[in-house]
Amino acid sequence: MTLYGGPIKHCKACGTAVVNRLPDDGDTKVRAVCPACNTVHYVNPLNVVGTIPTWGDKVLLCKRNIEPRLGKWTLPAGFMEMGETTAEGASRETVEEAGAEFVMGPLFSIVNVARVGQVHLFYQAKLLSNAFNPGTETQVAQLFDEADIPWDEIAFHTVKGTLERFFADRRAGALGFHTFDI
Repeated sequence: MTLYGGPIKHCKACGTAVVNRLPDDGDTKVRAVCPACNTVHYVNPLNVVGTIPTWGDKVLLCKRNIEPRLGKWTLPAGFMEMGETTAEGASRETVEEAGAEFVMGPLFSIVNVARVGQVHLFYQAKLLSNAFNPGTETQVAQLFDEADIPWDEIAFHTVKGTLERFFADRRAGALGFHTFDI
């Protein structure tokens, strides 16, 4: 039986050790349930949000200064925080990682990474300047033409797939919306 309660050991409400079982509410998935207060603990996917910042024909990439994938290139992105929308999170991450000034555009891709419990969302973004002030998580923020992107040094499959679709759409003359699974 698949456990959907994740690695939870103690109830977040009262501290009692949880048991992994079907909840009493008719749920069909085994979850971490508190035997003392009956709190059901759900483990849900994390959202990773970011942008595809462009300056003319170039795309902004950030060279990672943190693990995982230290020294590899990525789009500015990170985990969404509580209390923010996906667009607000993508904007915050772009400022934190690239120190970029930009105008947020429409959602470009949603990438499902079910094996690690993540959903990645990338928005189009138009840079207002080609000057960047990257934060501590980034070694350098740099603009690339499609031909100059270090494809073998891209940090994540979600970023590579998003960039491939972005450039294919641009060559076709129209940016679309994409969903895909990794």
